Formats: sequence, structure tokens, C-alpha cells
Amino acid sequence: MTSTTPDGDAVPTTPPPAAHRSGFACLVGRPNVGKSTLTNALVGEKVAIMSARPQTTRHTIRGIVHRDDAQLVLVDTPGLHRPRTLLGQRLNDLVAETLSEVDVVAFCLPADQKIGPGDRFIADRLAPLMSGRRAVPVVAVVTKADLVDRGRLAEHLIAVDQLARSIDRDWAAIVPVSARDGYQVDELTDVLVAHLPEGPELYPGGELTDEPEQVMVAELVREAALEGVRDELPHSLAVVVDEIVEREGSGDPDKGRPPLLDVRVNLFVERESQKAIVIGRGGSRLRDVGTTARRGIEKLLGTRVYLDLHVKVAKDWQRDPKQLQRLGF
Repeated sequence: MTSTTPDGDAVPTTPPPAAHRSGFACLVGRPNVGKSTLTNALVGEKVAIMSARPQTTRHTIRGIVHRDDAQLVLVDTPGLHRPRTLLGQRLNDLVAETLSEVDVVAFCLPADQKIGPGDRFIADRLAPLMSGRRAVPVVAVVTKADLVDRGRLAEHLIAVDQLARSIDRDWAAIVPVSARDGYQVDELTDVLVAHLPEGPELYPGGELTDEPEQVMVAELVREAALEGVRDELPHSLAVVVDEIVEREGSGDPDKGRPPLLDVRVNLFVERESQKAIVIGRGGSRLRDVGTTARRGIEKLLGTRVYLDLHVKVAKDWQRDPKQLQRLGF
């Protein structure tokens, strides 16, 4: 751009900087469609647990994407589903509450699975949000694009478009992505940011999540415990951090020796048979869980950790209001 002086000379001018945008985007979808993996890819760090088992996310994990022109706060919710237990209903209520408070919704539909009743169930619940005085734009995100060929991906994109027509709405955009190899992750960020209002940063520049350390520690233990177990266990497993305390006299600042943290964690299951699964023969499986979780916790907390795990039975806790409250739901 140029302007001219009174003498007619051309003078280059600098265009005004683009307005800074900030706000919240909520990721929704059926259980196990890649929402947590996508959250981590967008943020660039691990802030949400990932597992091949359905229903791993029990809390709304906020991940924060920092850019010069925007700050995008991602809310990764539990998977919406037809609830069979009181826990399931409470998780759905948590999603509904979150949806009412965000600026844009990313509806995740995996490319390697056909549109099904679960997707239609969610679309029906998104439809009222997409109209009215405070219409919330919904971006259809086709996850796991790396798992299908181009022909199958094209068919899925058409099916996703038809899903919007079935609820008499239009998606704000349809974006295929792969969180595993980074395909179009930056492009998705651009699309979500475009729907945020102008505003200042909501969190300091170094923060990647606002989850308390105890919640993150519990999630890391739960992720490790879910690997390689039967389908029945994920729904029945709850993890509560009892305490995180520095062991007295364990550190030596003069020698650059960080302190040792004692981290005591309780894993709750619903039946004795599930307790045996988590512990394994001779405690072998619980030791593996502890080793895997400890690595993640030490990276998270930035110091040495002694992880003390205990497995307890809380019979039918998913259906018991008092036990749900005690376990943080």
C-alpha cells in the first residue's frame, strides 16, 4: 500500500495489524472418534489422554492454542452417547452445559466409520444451537483421514454434508484432518479461529491447559491402566489422586538434584474380578501401569516421582449418586 505527500511523492504505508481474536471451541462427537488426539495435535502437546478404548475422557480438558493473531481455547468433552447409567447421563449433561458457552463447535466424524445412529443423535442435539439469537457455528471435522483412501474420503465427505441436510442446517465448514500425521491440522485451526470474536488473550502465553495438576495426574494413570484391557473395564475404572507431597530431604538444590514427590493414587473398579484384571498375576500388570504412568507424570511435573498405586472396589459406583460425587462426577 502507498500514500502520497502534498508534493505528489509516493510513500509506502504499513497496513493496520489484524485484530486479535480469542475464544472457545468445543470438540464433540461419539466416543473414540479422535477428539483427544486432535486436541493434543492442535495444542502441540499432550493435554488430553488418548486410548483405543471408548469413553476415556471424563472431564472437559482445556487445551490452549497460542498464535500471534489469536488464542484458541479447546474444550475436549466426553463422547456424547445414549446413556445407560447415571454416570453416562452426567457426562452428557456436562457436554450440553459446555456447548452453551462456546463460540464454535467442532463436530468430529471419523473417516473410517460410516455415519451412524450415534452421529445422528448428536446432530439432532446440535441443530437447536445452530439457529436462534445466539447461533453457534458448527464445523464438521472428518477425523482419521489417514486411515482411508481418497475415494472413501470423498464418499464420507458427501455423507457428512447430507447429515447437515437431514437436520435442515448447514455446517460452517467441512474439514478433513489427520491428527496422527498433521494433515490439515493448521487449516482447521484457521477455520476455528475465524469464528472467534475479537478479544485479548484469555490465558498467559506459556499455559497449554488450565487443568489442575491432580486431574492431569489422574488422567495419566487412567490412560496407562486402560491399555490392553477388556472392553468392560474402561467404563468401570475411576482414578482419584489422594495426595502429591514432596518427600522431606529428598532434593539438593546445590547439587542440582530435584526433590522426589510421593504421588499416592487410588484406582476404583466395580467388582473384584475387575480388580484382578488391573493388578494382574502377581501384581505384574499394576507394575507396568505404574511404570508407564510415572514417566508421563515426571514429564508433567518436571521432577522425580514415586508413584504409589492402590486398587479398590467401589461396587456399582457408576449408578450410585453418593459414590459418583465422592469420585468427582
